Amino acid sequence: MEQEARILIVEDDQRLAELTQDYLESNGLEVAIESNGAAAVARVLAERPDLVVLDLMLPGEDGLSICKRLRPDYDGPILMLTARTDDMDQVQGLEMGADDYVCKPVRPRVLLARIRALLRRSEPVESALPQGGKRLVFGTLVIDNAMREAWLDGQTIELTSAEFDLLWLLASNAGRILSREEIFNSLRGIEYDGQDRSIDVRISRIRPKIGDDPMHPRLIKTVRSKGYLFVGEL
Repeated sequence: MEQEARILIVEDDQRLAELTQDYLESNGLEVAIESNGAAAVARVLAERPDLVVLDLMLPGEDGLSICKRLRPDYDGPILMLTARTDDMDQVQGLEMGADDYVCKPVRPRVLLARIRALLRRSEPVESALPQGGKRLVFGTLVIDNAMREAWLDGQTIELTSAEFDLLWLLASNAGRILSREEIFNSLRGIEYDGQDRSIDVRISRIRPKIGDDPMHPRLIKTVRSKGYLFVGEL
């Protein structure tokens, strides 16, 4: 998929966008650029790129607002760029539906590695399947890895690509505690640095979507100092 992937860079710094475009295209990706935040949503929905690289600060409309508006209708990976290292910027991006973030100044090799990881993650991961099939059922919660969809009480659950991958990983390992290190390495293919909060943010977003009480979770439990546990039987 990576060699055929179409990337849309939403970035108003034309020189940075063009340098990034040249580097990514030299590594086999097809890349387009959009510099106007106000036009970004319509363009993403019209062109349906395989992945969006989205700057946080844009003229017309900021990246957080764009990400929030895209999510109901676009399920591809969104990689957010931020010039600030403040945790709140990163957490806000994840809460709006971004799949990952990279801090500026952007190192091309790091950006390429993150893009490749997100593209791999957006494909069905056969190795993560439990023996016997691609659909897991927990009462009224149904998770289908082949269709990459989940339902609660017969209603489709709106999940980003990253949220689905995390839910599937936890559910397919129901009854076993997964450490943050295991989750991070499995989903992103790189070592956990001990500070990244993306897993915690996604867990907090997934819980209410699957009918779990965020304050007193029954399905996805936090096991202090150990990680997360998906409870298969209540």
